[in-house]
Amino acid sequence: MDRQMYHYATVTKALQELNEKGFTTDFNLKEDHIINHWKDFEIEHIYRYEGESDPGDEATVFGIKSTSGEKGVFVVSPGAYTENGAAKVLLDISIRGRAEQ
Repeated sequence: MDRQMYHYATVTKALQELNEKGFTTDFNLKEDHIINHWKDFEIEHIYRYEGESDPGDEATVFGIKSTSGEKGVFVVSPGAYTENGAAKVLLDISIRGRAEQ
């Protein structure tokens, strides 16, 4: 599936757009499930928010779908990619997906 990457002015706008597309689950609350069952997830959308005045305001919003059909979002700050958490797993899924195309 072609992943779509969007740039919006705010994280809120990205979350609204995804919610309208049926991405309603907050996967930040299910981080352990993403880490332990990463093969069950696919990234369908990536939204990037770049803080205009403060790099600390940057964030990435992933629209992800599970193999069971559950669709939701995962919001990540840039520093989270260095940890061994779900953010790193999603980045790896995203990179792997690009290599397969």
